[in-house]
Amino acid sequence: MKKTTAAITAVGGYVPDFVLSNKVLETMVDTNDEWITTRTGIKERRILKEENAGTSFMAIKAAEDLLEKRGIEASEIDFVLVATATPDMPVAATAAYVASEIGAVNAFAYDLQAACSSFLYGMSTAASYIESGRYKKVLLIGADKMSSIIDYTDRTTCIIFGDGAGAVLFEPNEEGLGLQDEYLRSDGIGRQFLKIDAGGSILPASEETVKNKQHFVYQDGKSVFKFAVSNMADVSALIMERNNLTKDDVNWLAPHQANKRIIDATANRMGLEAEKVMMNIERYGNTTSATLPLLLHDYEKQLKKGDNIIFAAFGGGFTWGSIYLKWAYNS
Repeated sequence: MKKTTAAITAVGGYVPDFVLSNKVLETMVDTNDEWITTRTGIKERRILKEENAGTSFMAIKAAEDLLEKRGIEASEIDFVLVATATPDMPVAATAAYVASEIGAVNAFAYDLQAACSSFLYGMSTAASYIESGRYKKVLLIGADKMSSIIDYTDRTTCIIFGDGAGAVLFEPNEEGLGLQDEYLRSDGIGRQFLKIDAGGSILPASEETVKNKQHFVYQDGKSVFKFAVSNMADVSALIMERNNLTKDDVNWLAPHQANKRIIDATANRMGLEAEKVMMNIERYGNTTSATLPLLLHDYEKQLKKGDNIIFAAFGGGFTWGSIYLKWAYNS
């Protein structure tokens, strides 16, 4: 009896129309295009400007794009998982709303939050549901409206983040394709370096917290960079070693798009040439939970059945890890 694996069988994506370029940021904060490009690799990012539109707006668009491309009805979906650090609202799961809006009437749904590693962790979760044999179609969406939690007077964070959403469909596979291995890690030391201070159970929202701008992302850039560079590179190299993969065996690295220098360090540690590294950070910036699926969306036409892809991410908390996946179809 063949082992059932969980394979990605479709991809969808969405980014807002509004482009926030480095040139525009120069008029908002004390920075310049050269400084941003040199240190991050980012040229522009997309910002969701639609009135009363949150993370779910983009998640729905990405899901609808996927369903149309795959040619299936939303009612065939068993489970909708939304990976996000910016849910529409506390308590009410964004995934439940997304599932209802796209017509996934036979699905259950919930959110998963692990900062920038949310989608990576979501891949593990989605694959486990498929491998259990209980579910046949799992829709995993990574979506974040980072502009809703960024202080656009803080030049250390406002240059980095953008808004966007990407979606993948996991289905059973009998050919040995799909998710092969994973190595996921976390360390609670991270919450002092990358966080939002207020709005949670420790420091509920108040007039004081709003006045002190404690509802925006705070990042100790140097510490986060140091942890991210070493850990993302370590787990990516480890997953290759554990699966006896040489640099020639790896077709693609799909790295979290936080900083081009972190991506380059990870690729160098793996011994990969630049043309094997998926990258769109220059156009979207860091879309947090959406970076990995948006890479797949942008590179889908170049992916071939059987391609070995190494995914890697690092996020607040700290959370990080790597996943080895075999691509299941030719576009």
